[in-house]
Amino acid sequence: MIRYSLKCENDHSFDSWFASVEAFEKLHAAGMVACAVCGSAHVQKALMTPSVRSARKFAAGHEPEPDQAANGASAPTKSENAAHPLSKPQNAAEELFDAMRRTVEENSDYVGGDFAAEARAMHAGEKPERSIHGEAPLSEAKALLEEGIPVTPLPILSKRKRN
Repeated sequence: MIRYSLKCENDHSFDSWFASVEAFEKLHAAGMVACAVCGSAHVQKALMTPSVRSARKFAAGHEPEPDQAANGASAPTKSENAAHPLSKPQNAAEELFDAMRRTVEENSDYVGGDFAAEARAMHAGEKPERSIHGEAPLSEAKALLEEGIPVTPLPILSKRKRN
């Protein structure tokens, strides 16, 4: 496993684990690596510091895996995983964001890329009104607003697109 520090076009920084350098490159090339904050797929590796063993770990015999040491990454220990599981919010801001995401997902229907069409159909009275969330290009979201259709951009990725 290798951990990369990543940064999106909106200057959000986040870390993500990958099976290998090749796995990162393949996922990145396919546009499947997205910002954990805003969902942007325009992500690049951020400047990283190499993983350095402390004298205490060296004395205790904790050797990093050779390929991890070469890549400047180290795997978390079991105690580090227990203290900071990747699937759990790490601070108050992440907890609030996670609660907002859960509330939206539990109280609205996910319509995916059909968001703009569904919103227009509901606004025109062709479909019953309900709370929906989904995906739309920025230009389409602006067009909805210009048409008087109330929409709000949310920094939420579909479950399929989450890292």
